Amino acid sequence: MVIARLLTPAEIGVYSVTMVLLGFIATFRDLGAGQYLVQNKSLTEEKMRATWSVQLGLGLFFAALLTAAALPVARFYGEPRMVEIMLVLALNFAITPFLGYPYAWLIREMRFGSIASLRFLSALAHAVTAIILAWAGFGPVSLAWANAFSTIAALVALWIFVRPRLRWRPIKHGIGDVVSFGGKLTATSLMNTLSSGAPELLLGKLQNMAAAGLFSRGLGLVMMFHRLVLDAVNSVALPYFARRSRESCDLGAPFLIAMELTTGLGWAFLSSIALMAYPAIRILYGTQWDAAVDPARWLAVACAVAIPTAICSPPLIGIGAINDVLKATLLSMLTAFVATALGALSGPLLLSQCLIASGLLSSACWIYVVRKHIAFTTRALLRAWGKSLLVSLGASAASVAVIFHWGWRPDQLLLSALCSGVGGALGGLFAAWVSGHQLWVEINRLYSTWLKRS
Repeated sequence: MVIARLLTPAEIGVYSVTMVLLGFIATFRDLGAGQYLVQNKSLTEEKMRATWSVQLGLGLFFAALLTAAALPVARFYGEPRMVEIMLVLALNFAITPFLGYPYAWLIREMRFGSIASLRFLSALAHAVTAIILAWAGFGPVSLAWANAFSTIAALVALWIFVRPRLRWRPIKHGIGDVVSFGGKLTATSLMNTLSSGAPELLLGKLQNMAAAGLFSRGLGLVMMFHRLVLDAVNSVALPYFARRSRESCDLGAPFLIAMELTTGLGWAFLSSIALMAYPAIRILYGTQWDAAVDPARWLAVACAVAIPTAICSPPLIGIGAINDVLKATLLSMLTAFVATALGALSGPLLLSQCLIASGLLSSACWIYVVRKHIAFTTRALLRAWGKSLLVSLGASAASVAVIFHWGWRPDQLLLSALCSGVGGALGGLFAAWVSGHQLWVEINRLYSTWLKRS
């Protein structure tokens, strides 16, 4: 919220394009070594040291590569500010392995309390650094320094509070196993990065940096659900499904529960964003981002139809079905890239609309792949989606009423947002109760636990 008022759309665009470019390199940063450590069924000291060796070697290599590539990339885009951004991010690449290795170990051990603390401190350091530097006039490089300081803060907190006892001496033996598993996983990450980063890259080149910045800000609003919910869900889902696979437990029932919870929350949030994008962007980011409102509405729809894919990857990785993950990711990437290429020629609005079709195709592909490995019926899946759709309708009813009363772009920003938010929460809860949605089951479970503790 603060950064959107301190930096212009063009400055945000410069940073967004740079981060997308670096995102391609970031997919190779540990070559899937962290996931290898999490899902491995018989983890030994040798495998742990091999994991660390891969992470350390790649981190230092790519730090050097970014340093060398900074000037050529800046010249290609005609944007000298990209040089300093890339140099700062190169520093971050060099120190990230010292956090990534113990972090993967924490995920495998399912120590989510420690992970949450590290994430909170990291996010706090990122926010404080970015705001102070942007306020001081450092421009888009403020966000790069914020990334570096967030990593440093998490690393310091790790060694002060967690003190993991890990093997740190690099080793050559066993690296091949890590690379063999991680290579395919890295290929999927690269394709995901390509499909998600292509819009800003193409808009920055075919249109201008301001167009890329506007798309990035609209997408940032929509992606709040991914950052606030799905990132946390996937952090838990991968080790959870990996453990159930190691113990030969049923995966179908928990998969459907996860799907129902994810779509219930996601569709409720995104339907409200699609309807109330104008007051949301005005309140959060200010008047200079009004042109991002309409793209944000369509991006919310695109993300909503693609939400089922978010819960498909963790169980497949957890059971070791990397080949099918690779195939599904490839098809999703191709559909997203075609949609992006067609839309970017016109601008952010058409691009956002084209992504709806690619999201639908991607969801269909992932569900088909998951059914090859996890047993559940189509009827059970449709039942879960139906209940989530009812929750979404209940959550969006208040927003529809606000639009009928004040219009699509209301002058009463805070009041319309308050009515939509409070009414949406109550409507969503009522729909969850009526439909017997898993969200209501979890709320009852939390309430019962609280009563017992009281």
